[in-house]
Amino acid sequence: MNVTIRRVQAGDENALAYIQTESWKAAFQRILDEATLLRCTNLARAAASYKRLLDEEKGNGYLLLLDGQPHCIAWRDAARDEVFSGKAELICIHSLPRHWRQGFGSMMMDRVLSDAKAAGYSEIILWVFAENGPARRFYEAKGFLPEGREKIGLGAVEMCYIRKL
Repeated sequence: MNVTIRRVQAGDENALAYIQTESWKAAFQRILDEATLLRCTNLARAAASYKRLLDEEKGNGYLLLLDGQPHCIAWRDAARDEVFSGKAELICIHSLPRHWRQGFGSMMMDRVLSDAKAAGYSEIILWVFAENGPARRFYEAKGFLPEGREKIGLGAVEMCYIRKL
């Protein structure tokens, strides 16, 4: 398989939305209630959100292509919570379920971490659902550690993780 990772660009919003919503459907079906999951996986709504981010040039989005086809996305920016001022934040990383556990998420994460470090950040945070064991194991394998903070997001407990770059 030919793998390419590139920055997102205008016109990618539908691919980004599709990958995110398919990933959410598979990963969060036992974590979020049905109504919340249905709302959060509305393809048109997700595409509009990504179009807005692209139009505003907000954050740093990435798209991993397998043999030229969109497969994995990631988005990072400056941390959104004031308590983490000066740190980067991994806003999301999602891939299509049919290729989970084949190393593509690791490739994407490595690119995001490298770019965050090159941008001058020394630490990066992320939030993950406490019940999302596979994601937590992935983040821990990539050097992230629980930071100690928790919050409620979409009706579920989210944990903050942090990693030095």
